[in-house]
Amino acid sequence: MTSPRLARRLGTGGAVTIGLGSMIGAGVFAAFAPAAEAAGSGLLAGLAIAAVVAYCNATSSARLAARYPASGGTYVYGRERLGPFWGYLAGWGFVVGKTASCAAMALTVAAYALPDAGRPARAAVAVLAVLALTALNYFGVQKSVAATRAIVAVVLVVLALVVVAAITGGRAADLARTPGTTSPLGVLQAAGLLFFAFAGYARIATLGEEVRDPARTIPRAIPIALGITLVVYAAVAVAVLTALGPAALAAAPDPIATAAAGWPWLVPVVRAGAALAALGSLLALVLGVSRTTLAMARDGHLPRTLAAIHPRHRVPHHAEIAVGVTVALLASAVDLRGAIGFSSFAVLVYYAVANASAWTLRVDEGRPPRAVPVVGLLGCLLLAATLPTASVLSGAAVLALGAAVWVIRWPRHGR
Repeated sequence: MTSPRLARRLGTGGAVTIGLGSMIGAGVFAAFAPAAEAAGSGLLAGLAIAAVVAYCNATSSARLAARYPASGGTYVYGRERLGPFWGYLAGWGFVVGKTASCAAMALTVAAYALPDAGRPARAAVAVLAVLALTALNYFGVQKSVAATRAIVAVVLVVLALVVVAAITGGRAADLARTPGTTSPLGVLQAAGLLFFAFAGYARIATLGEEVRDPARTIPRAIPIALGITLVVYAAVAVAVLTALGPAALAAAPDPIATAAAGWPWLVPVVRAGAALAALGSLLALVLGVSRTTLAMARDGHLPRTLAAIHPRHRVPHHAEIAVGVTVALLASAVDLRGAIGFSSFAVLVYYAVANASAWTLRVDEGRPPRAVPVVGLLGCLLLAATLPTASVLSGAAVLALGAAVWVIRWPRHGR
């Protein structure tokens, strides 16, 4: 019997909104400080490298998503183009890494909403945020898109005000006199950390089963979302570097709000915008993780009950509930804001598999120019290898655990 399918309700605008909600989120408020610490004034070079790798990944993902418009993203592409193990490894890294990122986003919501509160109060707010968004997702992807659209609009307005305040607020730093520490390794580390902020376009691909006319919509939506995000991030990066300088940016616990301090009334607005942005990221992350969980459950790599589709709302309700409960438990027990590096490692491996899959496409299957998957694959591997040592070790350990589980279970799935 054919398994139930998700409803195709997303057009180009909705798909772009999901991508923007994933990328223009907490990353812009959190990623610049560690990137500046790694690269100093080379932060902009790191941003450019991250953007090039992201473009290659986005192009490869878009071509593959048009060919395989099913839930699961690179899990599906790797399985179909490279073999079951590579698809499984990509899916494993995505689900584990992004589940940790969901908890980190929930804690970021709480940190900005309650900056002076203790750990128990922040954990309670984080759990409530996760449960509320899980409930929203449960009632259909269209409601999630409407909420994301409102969040993205507010965050874009806040960031525009920050850029103006940073440039005109009288705090301009002389970057020539305060260059910070810059090295090739530092620039690459900054690129890997900033890649965390770009990785949200994968959400468009993982929702492929819910997109109308995916062969046309997905290849349009991904580059549009990525292009808008790059313009926003470049403007914010230049503004905060101009206002603070690399050293002060690296040391600032709240760099976007600090850069806007020339307009004191704007600081609480920025904090509220940051909390809202983290909420938008969390919403899109839960959507993406639940869809990959659905795809892996359909193939028996996760409990098959997680492949259930709600008969009315046409969403993977068991997967959404499982992801929501897991994230809520993590957010209540552990501080996961240091998960940026770990998540970046897992996602870079995920996209390495996507680029390798795109390399195998034929011309009649929509193959991208050969240089695109090559640059994307090599860029992903390079950035993953040059991340901070702790991120590399923890990410490699999680992938090794996933591979071990595959080896143990392979006789059940082998043909």
